[in-house]
Amino acid sequence: MKKLMTMTRQFRDDENGAAMVEYTVLLGIITAATIAMIILVGTWVTGQWTYLEGQLPATPTTPTP
Repeated sequence: MKKLMTMTRQFRDDENGAAMVEYTVLLGIITAATIAMIILVGTWVTGQWTYLEGQLPATPTTPTP
């Protein structure tokens, strides 16, 4: 437990800790933007498939021999 407290104090006092927090926040923003884009693209693709499905004939035609 003492080692953990010592590491925590070193992390708090070290300037690199602040930079790591900034990078973590930046990574979170990039991750959120990526997830949003995946959802938007997925919604668009779903809409395109639905549109194409609506353009198909309602009943299949059978070829005449």
